[in-house]
Amino acid sequence: MSVKTTITVRGAVLLGKYVACDAFDASMPLRVVTHAHADHMTGLRRSLRTCEKVLMTKATKDLIDVLKDPLFLMGGFVETLDYGKTIRFEEERVTFFRADHILGAAQVLVEDAEGARIVYTGDFRIDGTPVLDADVLVMEATYGSPSCKRSFGRDMRSLLVSLVEKGLKHGTVYVFGYHGKLQEVMQILHGAGVKAPFIVPERVFHVSKVCEGHGMRLGRLMLSEEREARELLEGNSPCIAFYHMMSRRRVGSGGFRVYVSGWEFDSPCREIADKEYVVALSDHSDFDGLMEYVRRSKPNLVIMDNFRVGHAGTLAREIRKRFGISAVALPKNSFVSEFGSF
Repeated sequence: MSVKTTITVRGAVLLGKYVACDAFDASMPLRVVTHAHADHMTGLRRSLRTCEKVLMTKATKDLIDVLKDPLFLMGGFVETLDYGKTIRFEEERVTFFRADHILGAAQVLVEDAEGARIVYTGDFRIDGTPVLDADVLVMEATYGSPSCKRSFGRDMRSLLVSLVEKGLKHGTVYVFGYHGKLQEVMQILHGAGVKAPFIVPERVFHVSKVCEGHGMRLGRLMLSEEREARELLEGNSPCIAFYHMMSRRRVGSGGFRVYVSGWEFDSPCREIADKEYVVALSDHSDFDGLMEYVRRSKPNLVIMDNFRVGHAGTLAREIRKRFGISAVALPKNSFVSEFGSF
């Protein structure tokens, strides 16, 4: 079976004859954005200028409109595709399936004229992600090392709620995370009936409104620049302030701080300083979840994403050893992208 599937040195995941996912490639007429994290939007401006179509889910489009600019995507022909819907381009078919990661995340299935099934998972958590049968499987490798196993079985949502409620007894709780995960935390706390006001800066507010528009329930949000919000924060009153992880050195110094991160494997919650905690809330599968996807997908070949941060080479070796399946990390000798993912 001759199937064109590879990952370029610039991070483009090439599926079949026509599709480039998550980075620009001049040879491909179709560009797919699997989700709205920066390391999966590489070269998007060039794709908008040169590709015949740029494909993404409606939720991903709405998030990019907020994270970039409402006019940004108007620089090209963008087509939104619902989960389970198929478009045909020449002799190949492209279908999106849900990936449990952030709002709008998609897996991509390309079926060629001979019936070969090429699957790209994008980033995913195994529990909420349908496993697709594949002849060739391209997969993320963020937690692709056997050392990246979450052996603790505690309910992370309950633990997170308990920690935040503990912090509220001291005053303001600052929660730091990335777009998508912050909104997941809001949904968890709101669903648990935590009554403290939620305070957010403008960009987090607009991302949250997109999430609400697509069905997430986050509760009432206050902009951090509003007078009432400023008074709550300045007075260290019981409230919860949600900030992007990159703001952690500038905001909430000396306060009760919670970082939500997937790079935690030994403990579900770790105190790193006085009133500072890391909670192991991840939007990626751990090593066991990645291996489980491969086991159930039954591919003939697995290609690990070695462009973005992770353990692609290690995961490829483990797949070969445990399943006897051909597996390779591409691109070879890749640098690690600057955009880490928590």
